[in-house]
Amino acid sequence: MRRVEGKACIVTGAGSGIGKAIAERLAEEGAKVICVDLNKETVGQTVEGIEKAGGVAGAFVGDISDRRQVEAFVARCVELYGRVDVLVNNAGVNIPGVFHEVTDEVVDKTLNVNVKGAIYASRAAIPHMLTQGGGSIVNISSVNGLVSEPFLSIYSASKGAIVMLTRGIALDYAKQGIRCNAICPGWVDTPINYAHANLLGGIEKVYASIDTFQPIGRPGEPREIAHLALFLASDEASFITGSIITADGGMTAQ
Repeated sequence: MRRVEGKACIVTGAGSGIGKAIAERLAEEGAKVICVDLNKETVGQTVEGIEKAGGVAGAFVGDISDRRQVEAFVARCVELYGRVDVLVNNAGVNIPGVFHEVTDEVVDKTLNVNVKGAIYASRAAIPHMLTQGGGSIVNISSVNGLVSEPFLSIYSASKGAIVMLTRGIALDYAKQGIRCNAICPGWVDTPINYAHANLLGGIEKVYASIDTFQPIGRPGEPREIAHLALFLASDEASFITGSIITADGGMTAQ
């Protein structure tokens, strides 16, 4: 199956973790992907891997919290591929800390990247989607956008904002062919979680006790989230918009 054959896609945070897996998965199914990341080396490796596998991809090194850079990578997608069919707002930061000790710098960075980045990218992509008659926006929120955990107050606030942003965009453009959905991953084995793990006693301790909070008994894998993002990006999800979908190993079922 080539479920997104010929679709022009943008994936932010594509240099590692879930973003990399999503970019690879979309390319495997026929998409042309603009891979965005702050890290030139890692995003280049993502593109190189896609191209070696026979896919089509281009790299853009940029900061999603800078509106002008966001507009530039959306324009680059249109320049290369003529349209924007899919936007995956995945890039994010997770800087844990005791709430009253969190600095203004951390608050600003978290909200600028996690919330404003998704706003800027969606706002830049939607006019192109309107012109072409539709598109799909997939926001990567977090299980912490629905329930919180110790040391994650600011991160949880940012991911909760993504949940409501998703619903608002979905309602604004439902009649114009633009779908917007969010994925809320549970604990996935990616470096973004390591700082939080250190505050909880270390990654080995977290994984040894993971069945106490994630009933499936293991961390998720980035590719498992990528499968869901692919579905939401594809026309198979044509009746799905405004949905907040957990992929959390049963965490929020408790």
